[in-house]
Amino acid sequence: MIEGWREYKIEDLAEIRNQSRVPLSKLERSQRSGPYPYYGASGIIDYVDGFLFEGEHVLISEDGENLKSRKTPIAFKADGRFWVNNHAHILKGKKAFHNDLICHYFSQLDLSAHITGAVQPKLSKASLTSIPILLPEDEGEQETIAEVLSSLDDKIDLLRRQDATLEALAETLFRQSFIENAQDDWEEGTLDDVLTVKGGTTPSTKNEAFWDGDIHWTSPKDLTGNNGLFLLDTARKITPEGLATISSGLLPAGSLLMSSRAPVGCLAFSVNPVAINQGYIGILDEKGFSKEFLILWLKTHMDYVKSYANGSTFQEISKSTFKRLEISKPPEPLRLKFQATVSPIFGRLFENALQIQSLERLRDTLLPRLMSGAVRVDLSA
Repeated sequence: MIEGWREYKIEDLAEIRNQSRVPLSKLERSQRSGPYPYYGASGIIDYVDGFLFEGEHVLISEDGENLKSRKTPIAFKADGRFWVNNHAHILKGKKAFHNDLICHYFSQLDLSAHITGAVQPKLSKASLTSIPILLPEDEGEQETIAEVLSSLDDKIDLLRRQDATLEALAETLFRQSFIENAQDDWEEGTLDDVLTVKGGTTPSTKNEAFWDGDIHWTSPKDLTGNNGLFLLDTARKITPEGLATISSGLLPAGSLLMSSRAPVGCLAFSVNPVAINQGYIGILDEKGFSKEFLILWLKTHMDYVKSYANGSTFQEISKSTFKRLEISKPPEPLRLKFQATVSPIFGRLFENALQIQSLERLRDTLLPRLMSGAVRVDLSA
């Protein structure tokens, strides 16, 4: 063990307040709708008319598939007044910085040895309290580690909140220009008139020669875990041999992607040339309507798009159905004027996406090294 470090237990750092949790059924929540967040294992799932906790706490997933997949954080902070069900452990740090330390520690911790249940993974309270937490004995060093990592999280959060504001502004401008001020003499048509649709497929996973190359290949899973309007990377890559099995080939950088099933309607621009699987509708702006116009049309008309999805196992909208959806086509001068207004907004969103990616990589590199003592903080600075 590193000199000056020792093992702690979770109860050395925080008070566990599970005894105060109260689950509410979906029916009960519908009868108690209100302003207070209702948390489950992976975050807010509803809003209710009362609260059980007040002030900053840490929630750690108690059960659910996410304990293994880690699609969303398993440890996260909740603040203000809120309600928690019995699917998340709730902790209150003994010192304010302990909340940040706990979140960061669990975000990089392999929990496989502490999880029970093959069908429904579970992290019991007994397992949680048995997990050793290696930290410096010096509380000043503990606090500095938390501050370093939290400063990166704060910068990322600020950029994401800025993104939300910019996206809302772009949607508002679109609604004002093309929905609220729509004219009766605008030409009516279908999406097939204004965009080009591409489909995709999955190369055989049984053929190793198709996989682990350097060509980006995406499935909708990449979008469900994606923050923002830009897909900067893909979980899997394919080889030229794998690409040859996909009839649509490689879509150009900047292509607009929409998930067509499981779920319908996730949207993003691909930053890189990309091949897509069968769960996507790939959209190219080859017919005079910009990709910014198209994504904003889809975002503001997504309920309409989803109303044409069907399927017994999961909802899906086919490419042929998608192309037949009706659209009112604003005249080109109006579209060009709108484009000049929103282009800087999308430019800033792209810059923010790159900054967030850089900050996340820095944080994810520093996190295990700081939490293991491989990198030490300078307390004299």
